[in-house]
Amino acid sequence: MHITVAGKQVDTGEALQTHVREGLTTIAQKYFDHAVEANVTFRRDVKGKGGAFACDINLKAGRNLFMRGEGEGPDAHRAFEVAADHVAKRLRRYRRRVNEHARSLAETRDEAPETATQYVLQPEDEAEDTPPEATKVDHSVIVAEQPTEIARLTVSEAVMRLDLTHQVVLMFRNSASGALNVVYRRTDGCVGWIDAPAA
Repeated sequence: MHITVAGKQVDTGEALQTHVREGLTTIAQKYFDHAVEANVTFRRDVKGKGGAFACDINLKAGRNLFMRGEGEGPDAHRAFEVAADHVAKRLRRYRRRVNEHARSLAETRDEAPETATQYVLQPEDEAEDTPPEATKVDHSVIVAEQPTEIARLTVSEAVMRLDLTHQVVLMFRNSASGALNVVYRRTDGCVGWIDAPAA
């Protein structure tokens, strides 16, 4: 795993970097042994903690799977340990839910995965340089499209995937009702859930 350690007005000496690398390697081997990379940033906590340190960990644990942990402490080592604990808890929760999901998928293995097409639209007034052969929909221009698999999930699994991948919106097939559902991150930080009636 590639680990980058940086500091914003904080000295990240060899001892701290070694502590970070050993700690994250242990966590990755225990919970998610194919983690790809991690970026760890230390800074002074400017929220009035009187010289305390803050640590941010951004971990890429696999394709389209990103996790974040934050921690504060009286020194950089303690701030890292708090942030690493957050990452470990999320990885542990994710691994448990993935195992549960794999067991439920084993029951429906013969079913072909459901797919849809995901489009990225650019408003027409921002698309003056768009080539004439570009596809237009209503008053927008399609600038990208890609196949997307619609996973069969419970609502809690969908929320977990939304959180772990830092997506804004996720469409899924509700494993309980069979209906297409959407979970999304609201501007107030809460998660919204759209539950369409089953066909």
